[in-house]
Amino acid sequence: MPTRLTLICHGATAATRSGAFPADEPLEDRALLRAAALKPAIRRADRAWTSPALRARQTAAALGLDAAAEPALRDADHGRWAGRRLEQVQAEEPEGVIAWLADPDAAPHGGEALSDLLRRAAAWLDARAGDGGHGVAVTHAAVIRGALLHVLEAPASSFWRIDIAPLGVTELSHDGRRWAWRVSSLP
Repeated sequence: MPTRLTLICHGATAATRSGAFPADEPLEDRALLRAAALKPAIRRADRAWTSPALRARQTAAALGLDAAAEPALRDADHGRWAGRRLEQVQAEEPEGVIAWLADPDAAPHGGEALSDLLRRAAAWLDARAGDGGHGVAVTHAAVIRGALLHVLEAPASSFWRIDIAPLGVTELSHDGRRWAWRVSSLP
């Protein structure tokens, strides 16, 4: 049985708007309203998951999903950089930011290396391959990028070339042999 998987990026937060590394902040009020407005467009799901982060849980609730918290869908752990603006970190730790952007195994912030996040996203995605039916997951841009890299068998260096907007929707399908990225047409 084919598996369809809809990945939804959580709505915007203050960190999103300010260019900060995320902490466990709530959605902006406007993002809650936008997510609720998208509720009718979400196809019926056989199962739903959400990152344990507050912003993802709020997005899932606004979309009307009865989603189970899934630790594998958590955002990247940015360690001591969490809650701080990128420009501030770059001014204080320029070598650390350069290493973080250039080397997927680097974790100068004391958190999770990009390579670890990519393995986590790929493992979760592959575990869903045999589920069959339609699943919806509300997660983070980094996790969605990781899933796309896995589907496309693209190198880690491509991670920074994928832009996932708040409330962005990514459709994947598995035909029993492989994952595919599905770009939908307008209704």
